[in-house]
Amino acid sequence: MADVGLDYRSAMELVDAMAAGQVSAVELTEAAIARIERHDATVNAVCVRDFDRALAAARDADSARARGEVRPLLGVPMTVKESFHIAGLPTTWGIPAFKDFVSDTDALAVARVKAAGAVVLGKTNVPLGLGDVQSYNDIYGTTRNPWNPERTPGGSSGGSAAALAAGYGALSLGSDIGGSLRNPAHFCGIYAHKPTIGLVPARGHAPPAVPALPSESDLAVIGPMARTATDLSVMLDILAEPDELALGAAYRLALPAPRHADLADYRVLVFDTHPLIPTSASVRAAIDRFADKLAGAGTKVTRESPLLPDQTQAARLYMRMLLSVLGASFPAESYEHARVAAARLDVDDRSLGAERRRGAVLSHRDWILADTQRAVLRQRWRELFAQFDVVLCPVMPTPAFPHDYSDQAGRRINIDGTDYDSWDQLVLAGVATLPGLPATVLPIGTSEEGLPIGVQAIGPMFGDRTTIRFAELAERDFGGFTAPPLE
Repeated sequence: MADVGLDYRSAMELVDAMAAGQVSAVELTEAAIARIERHDATVNAVCVRDFDRALAAARDADSARARGEVRPLLGVPMTVKESFHIAGLPTTWGIPAFKDFVSDTDALAVARVKAAGAVVLGKTNVPLGLGDVQSYNDIYGTTRNPWNPERTPGGSSGGSAAALAAGYGALSLGSDIGGSLRNPAHFCGIYAHKPTIGLVPARGHAPPAVPALPSESDLAVIGPMARTATDLSVMLDILAEPDELALGAAYRLALPAPRHADLADYRVLVFDTHPLIPTSASVRAAIDRFADKLAGAGTKVTRESPLLPDQTQAARLYMRMLLSVLGASFPAESYEHARVAAARLDVDDRSLGAERRRGAVLSHRDWILADTQRAVLRQRWRELFAQFDVVLCPVMPTPAFPHDYSDQAGRRINIDGTDYDSWDQLVLAGVATLPGLPATVLPIGTSEEGLPIGVQAIGPMFGDRTTIRFAELAERDFGGFTAPPLE
């Protein structure tokens, strides 16, 4: 059996250990399985277990290594979000009507990590329809945060984040449209990367019974999750190849190299709150401490700039476009209810709730107008990134909050003693999502309650290597992931 100290090693450290003959893929897989069996009655992160096939894949990895094969993830145990198709396993998205649906194909991202030698342990839990910043559903129950089981690990990639924090493999795959990679990383103290829109093909990340076909989903992306920034970089290299079945695949440009190799060369803009929803004192304090560390390392840190696009206007546009995506899958009755609600709105109501109601029934004409506004916003960001390399901002207003099973329509988030509409906190995800920019989440500290706090490092379009490199350098100089008190 592998030493328990290997449970929290990075993927690259595990590859090196296997290459040196210190441990085998089978031993690593057996250790990961044992750890899941020991802790997951509490955490409930791995909702679909695939242990027999994982052990078979581990044996194949050991044989391949003995033959001299070298692959980037050969023998590394990992998990995959339940929303990715994996041949022979359920894909339900937490929807009870599809609890017996079993996919007959692997999503492209899954096929790629398997081809790179990864050992897939199973699938991780999600909220109903991937539509929550928590991870619970009637099929698989509630996933709990390894730092505090009374708190959520986030969503919709909450199962993946909890699995990584609990030591269940070194890597995971997730997805993001409203912060679903980023908020779980923040809540669980791990790393995640939301790629530039369109960079990583999402074929096979699809609802139950939907064929694994190439598609372009507005706003949504898939991406890697890990316990180190370097592992994010390795995963991005594996995932970010064009989809050979997609139109225009041959025209993909190579990703630019990181802008800088040292923190002292980075130009960083920091904003620690949003004009439409406050950030808790604990999150602001963590970001401010991190900014001070950067300044101490020689980084050029700026606290405000007229180049930052109008975040109030952008948030309203994001809510409209986000709900246009989500509303497209509403059942007919729900859509009609949304249409009636939108028609009753006062034309002068510019609240975020009103924008969501309008967005759920957005006409194609109005979507085109919104998309034009987004193009202008992207130009504003291009101008900003001519003078800055990274923008730091909160991932969520608070650290992980207690489980909340109330109706989402009336759900509230408490920020330093005041309640706000829970949906409104998604504006922080929208900072990067609406313009399609890359964003890397890195852990930067803990709250007074001992809960992890992360920050998102947003970069220029196709500047994925710049934000990940920034996270690597910060990890090297200031530290990164720490294990929760599970033992």
